[in-house]
Amino acid sequence: MSRISLRSPLAAPATRSDTREGVGLAQVPQILRRSIGWIVGPTLVVALGASIFVNVVSPRYTGEAKLILESRDPAFARTAQERTDQLAPIDEQAVASQVQVVMSRDLAREAIRRLKLVGNPEFDPGSSSIGPVQRVLMMLGIGANPLDRPAEDRVLDAYFDHLLVYPAGKSRILAVEFRAKDAKLAADGANTIAQLYISSLEADKVDTARYASSWLGGNIDGLRKRVAEAEAKVEAFRAKNGLVGSGGATGQPLTTQQLGELSSQLSQARILKADLAGRVKAIKDLIKDGRAFEITEVANNEVIRRIVDNRISVRAQLALESRTLLPAHPRIKELHAQLEDLDAQIKTSAERVVRTLENDAKIAGSRVESLQAAVDGQQDVVVKGNASEIQLRALEREAKAQREQLESYLSRYREAAARDGESATPADARIVSRAVTPELPSFPKKLPIIGFATLVTLMLAVGGVLASALLADSGHREQDADSDLDPADRAARREPGLERPGFAFPEAMPAAQWSEAANEADPAAVATVPAVLPAAPRAPTESYDLAPLIARISAVAREPGDRSGRRVLVMETEISEGDQVLHDALVRALGRKASLVTVNLNGAGAERGFTDLVAGDAAFLDVIQPVPGSSLHRIGAGRARADVLFDESDALSLTFEALAEAYDWVVCRLHAAPGAVDLLELTAGSMDSVVIASNASAEDPALADLYAIAEDAGAGQILVAQDRPAEHASAVNHAAPELRLNAA
Repeated sequence: MSRISLRSPLAAPATRSDTREGVGLAQVPQILRRSIGWIVGPTLVVALGASIFVNVVSPRYTGEAKLILESRDPAFARTAQERTDQLAPIDEQAVASQVQVVMSRDLAREAIRRLKLVGNPEFDPGSSSIGPVQRVLMMLGIGANPLDRPAEDRVLDAYFDHLLVYPAGKSRILAVEFRAKDAKLAADGANTIAQLYISSLEADKVDTARYASSWLGGNIDGLRKRVAEAEAKVEAFRAKNGLVGSGGATGQPLTTQQLGELSSQLSQARILKADLAGRVKAIKDLIKDGRAFEITEVANNEVIRRIVDNRISVRAQLALESRTLLPAHPRIKELHAQLEDLDAQIKTSAERVVRTLENDAKIAGSRVESLQAAVDGQQDVVVKGNASEIQLRALEREAKAQREQLESYLSRYREAAARDGESATPADARIVSRAVTPELPSFPKKLPIIGFATLVTLMLAVGGVLASALLADSGHREQDADSDLDPADRAARREPGLERPGFAFPEAMPAAQWSEAANEADPAAVATVPAVLPAAPRAPTESYDLAPLIARISAVAREPGDRSGRRVLVMETEISEGDQVLHDALVRALGRKASLVTVNLNGAGAERGFTDLVAGDAAFLDVIQPVPGSSLHRIGAGRARADVLFDESDALSLTFEALAEAYDWVVCRLHAAPGAVDLLELTAGSMDSVVIASNASAEDPALADLYAIAEDAGAGQILVAQDRPAEHASAVNHAAPELRLNAA
């Protein structure tokens, strides 16, 4: 028999919060039926009050007129530039600005006068009489006399309360709503305000055009005088400095024009001179080569043409005679002499042409020299006149600017004068929908008001009844929780910071030792674990008082939305037999009200069981067996060795989860047998609660080690309870028991 090695000096499980549900959804109809009077009564009262209100209150009518914002300037009233450029579109900011214009005070005062709202009791209640309270306040100097204010100002606040102007969506439509007790006044008010707004836009345009024409007319006369003075200065300066223009399109001075003409003539003379020189050189080259008859001037001469024809006939005769006669023959010599005489005549004519061209070239050269001298002289004249011309151009620019400004003012004056009329330029808005006299009041809406008030009251009444039920249930649960505790636990709840120690055995520890153990325990490290107190036998068939234990394992905190069954592991520290052991009593108590399956985790048997299920050798239907004489189910240990549970740890966790999904309670049992401590360490992390069934003393270190093992494994909560009733425990505990468990 080996002892269990210590893992921690005194393990402390984490404190678990109480997650008992309050009022369930299924209880809501019952609560509502029980409190039907508190729901129907206020609802009927409010419905009746709303009905009386909508029938007693004075109805109000709403008249609505709609305007559209757009540019309505006719084409003839626009300038050429305005007709060319498209007008800027009206954006949301412009529409919002026009809303403020409609609600301006000046327009409001005019509307009040036209609608005759002064003296109307709805808009001017203080005009009829002054009440006694207000008279007393006026005498004390606290209140002001409403009649001291202008009539229109007294009505302004009420007027703006009854007026609503807003843009219709994201369009350029303005909606004007006016509310009043008189339906005709509501329609007239909306139409009057819309018409006043359009009239104000038209008046603004007329005023602008009138102001522009007046201002332009006053400045045009002075501008005309300045233009005349500037042009007179230009002409006087031009005449004084001899800068007389030609009057043509160019408008240049005569000196400049003369210089241009001389320059053109000089260029032509130079061209002519160069042409003659070139022709003379070409003719001389032709004469030198003996081709004088190819010269154009020579060839075009009638005499030369006859000489050339004779030369051709002589050369023909010479060629004919040379066939029969020798070169020394007189006939041949005669023909040669005639040919030379004809060539000399052609050459003489060519030289005469050359001399003529040379004479023309000399004349052209003389003309070039004379024109060059004239151009040089004219340049000196132009240079001297440039300084004066600079001043002349400055004067001309000034006169031109004055002239253009005058023309611009005249054009604008004519346009402004054309617009200076009542109907010359329409307003940039027009009425698209006039208000008509409403037949139905806009307030009160009888059915919506009654229905809304009734619905809200009904919802508030239902919410109040449910809240009251929840608060009452919370108080009852607190009282029930206090009543389930023993006096020591209730005292610990009343004293902050004092908690019960982790191991409680009331039979083995008197009240004095309980107090001492509570003072020595660390409240931050030890959780409250109540013991299952063996009370007097309640029935011949049951010797345990399991209510505190069942309440504790039922109150383990769960994840939100987790509806699976609860998993409990009962760890027995001694070999127990018979029907009076804690495991069997707990199974019978839990199985009376819910579905339950009990699982044997250690040992081996001849039938298939839990180890075969984890190993995959058997299915759930093969290992789940009914318990005879009850509605409970059980799963045996199985044929396979317990080592398969350590090899298939993931399959073990999935098996526990699957059982918890199918049953409300999964109660596992570990017997006092070799290897039970290792199985406790393996399976405690998958359990919501671990119950150590032991009759040992609270100071037993082996019991503390079991507690530490279960805590380190991650158990939800750890409880220590007696393993047998009081009548059996007294017979067994005659000597100090040891934990008969093998850690190997």
